[in-house]
Amino acid sequence: MLTQQEFEVILEDTSKVIHGDIEWIEDEDHSPSVEFIATIESESGWPLFVKGTYNTRIRALSFSVVYHRSARIYGLDLGKRHRNPDGKEVGETHKHRWTEAFRDKSAYEPEDITATADEPLKVWAQFCLEFHLSHNGKMIRPMEKGLFDND
Repeated sequence: MLTQQEFEVILEDTSKVIHGDIEWIEDEDHSPSVEFIATIESESGWPLFVKGTYNTRIRALSFSVVYHRSARIYGLDLGKRHRNPDGKEVGETHKHRWTEAFRDKSAYEPEDITATADEPLKVWAQFCLEFHLSHNGKMIRPMEKGLFDND
């Protein structure tokens, strides 16, 4: 189990990087989604990867950082509301940050995400900025015509 202190160290680690291009592919379950998975490397060797999903039908975008392929420790969701464990609902743009008490179940509305779900390349840049994640490559648009027209 990840501790709060370990999460904070991971979050502040500025050596986190993704090497290479990221390409969105069709969801293997044939849903109206496209997705990607990319390994995050760091000097500390944290076992991390990021998964992105974009539902083309409802225009919902998510980026999730996963630790040990078992627990999402950091995430951003656009296009769908969330209800926290205390019952409070947060808006369609919200972030999840790991806590020992709630794991990834509690969310808040961020001020630093100004792009919309229809601008995933801009959202990706904003997401990477706060998580201190460098991406040495480019994000390749999916082949579906018109999917990300606003970028």
